[in-house]
Amino acid sequence: MKPHGFKHTVSAGARTSAAIIGALKMAHLAGMSEEEFEKFLKEMEGGRIFQLLKNSGAINLAEFPSARYAARQYAGYGLKLSGGDLPELADGNGDLVGVIQGIGQEKFEACFLKDAVMSDVERAEECDISVADAVRLRDFVNRAFIQAEFEGPVEAPAAKVFSAVAGIEIKDGEPALAFFHREIWKGRYKVDSEKLALLLPGLEPAERNRVEKLLRKIEFADKRKTTLYRALEILMNVQADYLVSGEPGRRRPLSQKTLARNLEVDPSVLNRLVSNKSLQMPWGMEAPMSVLLPSSKVVNLERLYSIASEKPELSDEGLRMELKVRHGVKLSRRSVAQYRKDLSLAASGAR
Repeated sequence: MKPHGFKHTVSAGARTSAAIIGALKMAHLAGMSEEEFEKFLKEMEGGRIFQLLKNSGAINLAEFPSARYAARQYAGYGLKLSGGDLPELADGNGDLVGVIQGIGQEKFEACFLKDAVMSDVERAEECDISVADAVRLRDFVNRAFIQAEFEGPVEAPAAKVFSAVAGIEIKDGEPALAFFHREIWKGRYKVDSEKLALLLPGLEPAERNRVEKLLRKIEFADKRKTTLYRALEILMNVQADYLVSGEPGRRRPLSQKTLARNLEVDPSVLNRLVSNKSLQMPWGMEAPMSVLLPSSKVVNLERLYSIASEKPELSDEGLRMELKVRHGVKLSRRSVAQYRKDLSLAASGAR
């Protein structure tokens, strides 16, 4: 005789196993690039069982609200950042980007990219920028060329490839999404339970089993779509000031853990979802989604650097007060001193 509660224990174990399997499937889909996921959807939608459900009206597509589409506006097919990546490029650093845009492509190429022998003072005069900005741009370009020169196929660390999801454009002063993969974002799946109930009794047991398996697959695929869509909406809303201005110091701290909680998904699933995805920023650069998920320290470092560059005469106490006035951030003098050290900024007397 089976002990009392045996069935309940088995049932609980089965539910746990199903939950684990479901989490693994969701994590697998989340980690797919947009290209891989698009291929997955095409294969699924081209199958006989999917067509059966579609033709019976048991499943259909409901458009995402205000979904828009766009062609990618830059060369390449996937952003690549190697182990020694350039943070200014990865972040779409609004400060440097703004300087380059102000100079113009022709002058920037002539003064910084070609082999012309010019001093930083001459570059500054020719481009109508400060000498400090000329030094920063020269240093950035030099590091870019050095990195490219020494990134051999064997010695260089493996590049991480990011899959572009969408472009962010500014419409009427607000950021808006334009997706690159129409087949993914044409809509979310909707199951008509009444039509499904009419269809199932007429199928053989093996066919019903195939339908149930496909419906579970559709459920996971739809969750992958909607989770990424909602994540992008939240990120654009939270980081609207940064996206409109292009200034990294206007980013707001936001952790993946907090975003996962708002989306009601496991943090590990969200991590896989965003870790290999990128976005085209309003200023034309492609950047990892993680740029929109900065830590408090990263944001404060950028703010401190901006203030110290603007007012090099400020002491640590002055920097601390300026951070508080501009951004409402309260840091100790010790923290400011450590941040200044992290940024390789000299003390006020030497700056």
